[in-house]
Amino acid sequence: MPALAQAAPEPPPPQQSASLKLPGSVRLQYALSGQARGFQYSADGLMTWLQDGQRYQARMVISAFLLLNPRIMTSAGELGPLGVSPRRFSDKARTEQATHFQPEQGRILFSSNAPEVPWRAGAQDRLSVFFQLAGMLAAEPARFVTGTQVQILTAGTREADTWTFTVVGTPTLALPAGEQATIALKRAPRREFDQTVEVWFAPALGYLPVRIRLSQANGDVVDQQLASVQPL
Repeated sequence: MPALAQAAPEPPPPQQSASLKLPGSVRLQYALSGQARGFQYSADGLMTWLQDGQRYQARMVISAFLLLNPRIMTSAGELGPLGVSPRRFSDKARTEQATHFQPEQGRILFSSNAPEVPWRAGAQDRLSVFFQLAGMLAAEPARFVTGTQVQILTAGTREADTWTFTVVGTPTLALPAGEQATIALKRAPRREFDQTVEVWFAPALGYLPVRIRLSQANGDVVDQQLASVQPL
């Protein structure tokens, strides 16, 4: 019986770099402001990124005066040739919902009982995606001229969708932590209720995200700006 021909291994998606330069362990303090249901608010944000070259853990905590339950997002997984590879993502306010990445089974599962979705190489969650982008920018900064697009399958706690980030400019920002030259990327909504994601990365800080602005279709906005950075 002739040997069965083996399928060629699937190449990495063209928008993913095989040589990322991920930031070292760091703690980022943010000043947050925003609008929710027509009310203005301010809050504090603390993002921690820990990595040892093989594994990583990211954590984002948002707290505010009179807020009984801080919002905590965590992402943990592995680091490899394609950069960040999440295994578990969680989002907790009053209750926790989690997303499980199972590349061996080719699927992403949700604790919310939402339908599972196919896993793809380079898939991220809504926290790890910022560090994956930072690693891509740091590895090949000359590649990301204005107009360049990057597509990343990004999972929340109920669904996963391909987020298309477009480089929209290189502004200099006046932040609570001081002035920073940045490269700005934007994920524009594709559907009626999609979230708009804008993120600014600072080359002088290893392309860490120094500002993240999330806008909802209903007018809710959260804008987090870097207040301090501490290597760990």
